[in-house]
Amino acid sequence: MVAIVAAGRTVFDSVLQDPAAFAPYATDLIRAECLLYAPDRAYERITGEEWDRDTRYSYESCSNTEGWAD
Repeated sequence: MVAIVAAGRTVFDSVLQDPAAFAPYATDLIRAECLLYAPDRAYERITGEEWDRDTRYSYESCSNTEGWAD
């Protein structure tokens, strides 16, 4: 999903309208981890403070088993 956001609004909207448009973004290796930190940087830029966010689930660990399809 991060690759679709990185591709821009037009691509994002097209995938919402036609999920098959997601296929090209799921087959190639696309490095976009830096986008995961965009909210942190935006928060700090706006507030001048570091965003101290603790979450119950790590996006890297797949620990949210309820959020994954069987």
